[in-house]
Amino acid sequence: MADAVSHARSQVPDGVAAHAVLEGPDINRALIRISHEILERTKGGEDIVLLGIPTRGVHLARRLAEHIRRFEGRTVPVGSLDITMYRDDLRTKPARPLGRTELPAEGVDDRTVVLVDDVLYSGRTVRAALDALGDLGRPRAVQLAALVDRGHRELPIRADYVGKNLPTAKSEIVKVYVEETDGRDAVVLLKEGDK
Repeated sequence: MADAVSHARSQVPDGVAAHAVLEGPDINRALIRISHEILERTKGGEDIVLLGIPTRGVHLARRLAEHIRRFEGRTVPVGSLDITMYRDDLRTKPARPLGRTELPAEGVDDRTVVLVDDVLYSGRTVRAALDALGDLGRPRAVQLAALVDRGHRELPIRADYVGKNLPTAKSEIVKVYVEETDGRDAVVLLKEGDK
């Protein structure tokens, strides 16, 4: 965990300190709990599709699918949903590379789609994901799983499954690290002026 904190500190300006909120085992327990909640709410996970929002949401969706497979013996289709062109800040933020949208062969029509993201904040990413999903098909229902809900919603969006509710100030930054892209699992809170 010290590696995650020291790495986070190396990426932020002076006067900003990093505090570990979740470590690898905490993240694993949260994903196991979310997997069980998905199974309970969807009556065993029948007809569900997990769509991760790139980048880290895709890895989290794959882990959820693996937990569901182990618990229920059911293979859950997993894909990714790129929202880049659906964002409402395209004109005001620097250009970003397009991600990949990969739908399972079963598609999303008449299925329960669980969108998976690492951090739920303003709700704008989820709104963009709903717009993107609407162009791809017509799910029976759409649910949302987030590893961290940090509050400060700007849109009326709420997660169905949350790993950790983390009250934050708007000036704070929540950084999620996953083994697949960052070499470790951690959720780190970056605070200004905190030593």
